[in-house]
Amino acid sequence: MLSQNQVKHISALRLKKFREEFNQFIAEGHKLVTELMNSPFAIAGIYASSEWIMANLSLVREKNIPVFETLPGEMERITALATPSPVLAVVEIRPVYDQAVDSNGSLKGLNLALDDIRDPGNMGTIIRIADWFGIRAVFCSGSCVELFNPKVVQATMGSIARVPVISCNLAELLALKTGSQDDYPVYGAFLEGDSLYAQTLTDRGIILIGNESRGITPELERFVTRKIYIPSFGSSAAGKAESLNASVATAIICAEFRRNKF
Repeated sequence: MLSQNQVKHISALRLKKFREEFNQFIAEGHKLVTELMNSPFAIAGIYASSEWIMANLSLVREKNIPVFETLPGEMERITALATPSPVLAVVEIRPVYDQAVDSNGSLKGLNLALDDIRDPGNMGTIIRIADWFGIRAVFCSGSCVELFNPKVVQATMGSIARVPVISCNLAELLALKTGSQDDYPVYGAFLEGDSLYAQTLTDRGIILIGNESRGITPELERFVTRKIYIPSFGSSAAGKAESLNASVATAIICAEFRRNKF
Protein backbone atom coordinates (compact mmCIF):
# COMPACT_ATOMS: atom_id res chain seq x y z
CA MET A 1 0.00 0.00 0.00
CA LEU A 2 1.30 3.43 -0.96
CA SER A 3 1.60 6.21 1.58
CA GLN A 4 -0.02 9.59 1.09
CA ASN A 5 3.45 11.14 0.72
CA GLN A 6 4.33 8.71 -2.07
CA VAL A 7 1.09 9.43 -3.93
CA LYS A 8 1.58 13.18 -3.50
CA HIS A 9 5.21 13.06 -4.68
CA ILE A 10 4.55 10.93 -7.76
CA SER A 11 1.48 12.97 -8.74
CA ALA A 12 3.50 16.18 -8.42
CA LEU A 13 5.96 14.92 -11.04
CA ARG A 14 3.31 15.39 -13.70
CA LEU A 15 4.16 19.10 -13.48
CA LYS A 16 7.36 20.60 -14.87
CA LYS A 17 8.11 22.76 -11.82
CA PHE A 18 8.18 19.70 -9.56
CA ARG A 19 10.22 17.67 -12.04
CA GLU A 20 12.78 20.46 -11.93
CA GLU A 21 12.56 20.77 -8.14
CA PHE A 22 13.07 17.06 -7.47
CA ASN A 23 15.17 16.35 -10.59
CA GLN A 24 12.95 13.37 -11.36
CA PHE A 25 10.36 12.27 -13.92
CA ILE A 26 7.88 9.42 -14.29
CA ALA A 27 7.74 6.65 -16.87
CA GLU A 28 4.96 4.12 -17.25
CA GLY A 29 4.49 0.78 -18.99
CA HIS A 30 6.47 -2.46 -19.04
CA LYS A 31 8.53 -1.76 -22.17
CA LEU A 32 9.45 1.79 -21.23
CA VAL A 33 10.32 0.96 -17.62
CA THR A 34 12.46 -2.05 -18.53
CA GLU A 35 14.26 -0.03 -21.22
CA LEU A 36 15.10 2.62 -18.61
CA MET A 37 16.22 -0.05 -16.12
CA ASN A 38 18.81 -1.16 -18.66
CA SER A 39 20.01 2.36 -19.48
CA PRO A 40 22.27 4.99 -17.88
CA PHE A 41 19.23 6.44 -16.10
CA ALA A 42 19.01 5.79 -12.35
CA ILE A 43 15.65 4.51 -11.10
CA ALA A 44 14.62 5.99 -7.75
CA GLY A 45 11.73 3.59 -7.28
CA ILE A 46 9.33 1.25 -9.05
CA TYR A 47 5.64 1.13 -8.22
CA ALA A 48 3.92 -1.95 -9.60
CA SER A 49 1.29 -4.62 -9.20
CA SER A 50 2.27 -7.83 -7.42
CA GLU A 51 1.98 -9.70 -10.75
CA TRP A 52 4.46 -7.38 -12.45
CA ILE A 53 6.87 -7.57 -9.53
CA MET A 54 6.85 -11.38 -9.49
CA ALA A 55 7.35 -11.57 -13.27
CA ASN A 56 10.31 -9.15 -13.18
CA LEU A 57 11.78 -9.90 -9.77
CA SER A 58 15.17 -11.07 -11.02
CA LEU A 59 15.76 -7.89 -13.04
CA VAL A 60 14.65 -5.67 -10.17
CA ARG A 61 16.97 -7.46 -7.77
CA GLU A 62 19.85 -7.34 -10.25
CA LYS A 63 19.49 -3.55 -10.58
CA ASN A 64 18.96 -3.12 -6.82
CA ILE A 65 15.96 -0.84 -7.31
CA PRO A 66 13.49 -0.07 -4.50
CA VAL A 67 10.11 -1.62 -5.37
CA PHE A 68 6.72 -0.74 -3.92
CA GLU A 69 3.69 -2.93 -4.49
CA THR A 70 0.52 -1.13 -5.52
CA LEU A 71 -2.87 -2.41 -4.46
CA PRO A 72 -5.82 -2.57 -6.89
CA GLY A 73 -6.97 0.98 -7.58
CA GLU A 74 -3.78 2.70 -6.44
CA MET A 75 -2.33 3.07 -9.92
CA GLU A 76 -5.27 5.28 -10.85
CA ARG A 77 -4.11 7.73 -8.18
CA ILE A 78 -0.57 8.12 -9.51
CA THR A 79 -0.77 7.50 -13.26
CA ALA A 80 -0.53 10.22 -15.92
CA LEU A 81 -2.14 7.90 -18.47
CA ALA A 82 -5.80 7.55 -19.39
CA THR A 83 -5.48 3.81 -18.78
CA PRO A 84 -3.06 2.88 -15.98
CA SER A 85 -0.31 0.38 -16.68
CA PRO A 86 0.84 -2.24 -14.15
CA VAL A 87 4.13 -0.43 -13.52
CA LEU A 88 5.38 3.13 -12.99
CA ALA A 89 8.97 4.22 -12.38
CA VAL A 90 10.28 7.38 -10.77
CA VAL A 91 13.49 8.16 -12.64
CA GLU A 92 16.36 10.52 -11.87
CA ILE A 93 17.08 13.17 -14.49
CA ARG A 94 20.71 12.49 -15.25
CA PRO A 95 23.31 14.66 -17.01
CA VAL A 96 23.22 14.57 -20.81
CA TYR A 97 25.19 12.02 -22.75
CA ASP A 98 28.47 13.06 -24.40
CA GLN A 99 28.28 10.76 -27.45
CA ALA A 100 27.43 13.72 -29.67
CA VAL A 101 30.92 15.23 -29.61
CA ASP A 102 34.43 13.90 -30.03
CA SER A 103 37.47 14.68 -27.90
CA ASN A 104 38.06 18.13 -29.46
CA GLY A 105 34.44 19.23 -29.10
CA SER A 106 33.43 18.68 -32.73
CA LEU A 107 30.09 17.10 -33.54
CA LYS A 108 30.14 13.56 -34.82
CA GLY A 109 27.96 11.84 -37.39
CA LEU A 110 24.44 12.91 -38.22
CA ASN A 111 22.45 14.95 -35.70
CA LEU A 112 19.00 16.51 -35.47
CA ALA A 113 18.24 20.04 -34.32
CA LEU A 114 14.66 20.89 -33.39
CA ASP A 115 13.47 24.49 -33.59
CA ASP A 116 10.41 25.20 -31.42
CA ILE A 117 8.76 21.76 -31.55
CA ARG A 118 5.84 22.22 -29.17
CA ASP A 119 3.74 19.08 -29.54
CA PRO A 120 4.71 16.33 -27.03
CA GLY A 121 3.66 13.55 -29.40
CA ASN A 122 5.80 14.95 -32.19
CA MET A 123 8.77 15.38 -29.89
CA GLY A 124 8.58 11.85 -28.54
CA THR A 125 8.08 10.39 -32.01
CA ILE A 126 11.07 12.31 -33.39
CA ILE A 127 13.27 10.88 -30.62
CA ARG A 128 12.01 7.41 -31.54
CA ILE A 129 12.79 8.12 -35.21
CA ALA A 130 16.29 9.30 -34.24
CA ASP A 131 16.82 6.02 -32.42
CA TRP A 132 15.68 3.97 -35.42
CA PHE A 133 17.91 5.78 -37.91
CA GLY A 134 20.99 5.96 -35.71
CA ILE A 135 20.99 9.72 -35.25
CA ARG A 136 23.84 10.69 -32.93
CA ALA A 137 21.96 13.27 -30.84
CA VAL A 138 18.92 15.53 -30.84
CA PHE A 139 19.52 19.21 -30.00
CA CYS A 140 16.46 21.22 -28.92
CA SER A 141 15.83 24.94 -28.72
CA GLY A 142 14.70 26.30 -25.37
CA SER A 143 11.18 26.79 -26.72
CA CYS A 144 10.71 23.09 -27.47
CA VAL A 145 8.42 21.04 -25.25
CA GLU A 146 10.28 19.63 -22.23
CA LEU A 147 11.87 16.21 -22.75
CA PHE A 148 10.56 14.81 -19.45
CA ASN A 149 6.94 15.78 -20.03
CA PRO A 150 5.05 12.48 -19.45
CA LYS A 151 3.52 12.60 -22.93
CA VAL A 152 6.94 13.03 -24.52
CA VAL A 153 8.43 10.21 -22.44
CA GLN A 154 5.61 7.83 -23.41
CA ALA A 155 5.79 8.74 -27.10
CA THR A 156 9.49 7.81 -27.25
CA MET A 157 8.52 4.18 -26.57
CA GLY A 158 11.81 3.64 -24.74
CA SER A 159 14.09 5.54 -27.13
CA ILE A 160 14.64 8.16 -24.44
CA ALA A 161 16.91 5.54 -22.84
CA ARG A 162 19.27 5.54 -25.84
CA VAL A 163 19.16 8.88 -27.67
CA PRO A 164 21.01 11.91 -26.22
CA VAL A 165 18.58 14.84 -26.17
CA ILE A 166 20.24 18.16 -25.37
CA SER A 167 18.48 21.47 -24.77
CA CYS A 168 20.66 24.38 -25.85
CA ASN A 169 20.86 27.70 -27.66
CA LEU A 170 20.61 26.48 -31.26
CA ALA A 171 21.85 29.75 -32.73
CA GLU A 172 25.07 29.46 -30.72
CA LEU A 173 25.43 25.78 -31.63
CA LEU A 174 24.92 26.36 -35.35
CA ALA A 175 27.16 29.44 -35.39
CA LEU A 176 29.94 27.46 -33.74
CA LYS A 177 29.65 24.46 -36.01
CA THR A 178 29.22 26.28 -39.30
CA GLY A 179 32.18 28.50 -38.43
CA SER A 180 34.57 25.79 -37.31
CA GLN A 181 33.53 22.74 -39.31
CA ASP A 182 33.47 23.54 -43.02
CA ASP A 183 32.71 19.93 -43.88
CA TYR A 184 29.80 19.76 -41.47
CA PRO A 185 26.71 21.02 -43.33
CA VAL A 186 23.48 22.27 -41.78
CA TYR A 187 20.49 20.93 -43.70
CA GLY A 188 17.24 22.84 -43.21
CA ALA A 189 13.79 21.44 -43.98
CA PHE A 190 11.72 23.99 -45.92
CA LEU A 191 8.67 24.10 -48.15
CA GLU A 192 10.93 25.15 -50.99
CA GLY A 193 14.55 24.48 -51.95
CA ASP A 194 16.37 21.54 -53.47
CA SER A 195 14.34 18.36 -53.59
CA LEU A 196 15.37 15.80 -51.00
CA TYR A 197 15.51 13.20 -53.77
CA ALA A 198 17.68 15.17 -56.18
CA GLN A 199 20.87 15.69 -54.20
CA THR A 200 23.73 13.82 -52.64
CA LEU A 201 23.32 13.61 -48.89
CA THR A 202 26.11 12.96 -46.41
CA ASP A 203 26.37 10.94 -43.22
CA ARG A 204 27.68 14.01 -41.37
CA GLY A 205 25.85 17.18 -40.49
CA ILE A 206 22.87 18.67 -38.69
CA ILE A 207 19.30 18.27 -39.94
CA LEU A 208 17.25 21.26 -38.75
CA ILE A 209 13.51 20.71 -38.32
CA GLY A 210 11.24 23.68 -37.69
CA ASN A 211 7.99 24.34 -35.83
CA GLU A 212 4.93 22.36 -36.93
CA SER A 213 3.15 25.43 -38.31
CA ARG A 214 5.77 28.19 -38.67
CA GLY A 215 8.80 26.28 -39.90
CA ILE A 216 12.39 27.30 -39.18
CA THR A 217 12.80 30.71 -37.56
CA PRO A 218 14.71 33.43 -39.48
CA GLU A 219 17.28 33.50 -36.66
CA LEU A 220 18.30 29.93 -37.47
CA GLU A 221 17.62 29.96 -41.21
CA ARG A 222 20.73 32.07 -41.77
CA PHE A 223 22.90 29.17 -40.58
CA VAL A 224 21.43 26.68 -43.07
CA THR A 225 23.98 25.73 -45.70
CA ARG A 226 21.73 23.39 -47.69
CA LYS A 227 17.97 23.79 -48.00
CA ILE A 228 15.95 20.66 -48.61
CA TYR A 229 12.28 20.01 -49.12
CA ILE A 230 10.06 16.99 -49.57
CA PRO A 231 8.21 17.40 -52.88
CA SER A 232 4.48 16.80 -52.93
CA PHE A 233 3.08 14.39 -55.50
CA GLY A 234 -0.55 14.98 -54.63
CA SER A 235 -2.87 16.98 -56.83
CA SER A 236 -6.59 17.42 -57.09
CA ALA A 237 -9.17 20.01 -58.01
CA ALA A 238 -9.67 20.66 -54.31
CA GLY A 239 -5.96 21.34 -53.73
CA LYS A 240 -3.44 19.42 -51.59
CA ALA A 241 -1.96 19.33 -48.11
CA GLU A 242 -0.02 22.47 -47.24
CA SER A 243 2.67 20.71 -45.20
CA LEU A 244 3.66 17.54 -43.38
CA ASN A 245 3.58 16.81 -39.67
CA ALA A 246 7.03 17.52 -38.19
CA SER A 247 7.65 13.94 -37.09
CA VAL A 248 6.49 12.52 -40.43
CA ALA A 249 8.80 14.90 -42.29
CA THR A 250 11.68 13.95 -39.98
CA ALA A 251 11.14 10.25 -40.70
CA ILE A 252 11.12 10.78 -44.47
CA ILE A 253 14.26 12.94 -44.36
CA CYS A 254 16.20 10.57 -42.09
CA ALA A 255 15.22 7.59 -44.23
CA GLU A 256 16.54 9.32 -47.34
CA PHE A 257 19.80 10.27 -45.65
CA ARG A 258 20.37 6.65 -44.66
CA ARG A 259 19.24 5.29 -48.05
CA ASN A 260 21.94 7.38 -49.70
CA LYS A 261 24.59 5.34 -47.87
CA PHE A 262 23.49 1.98 -49.30
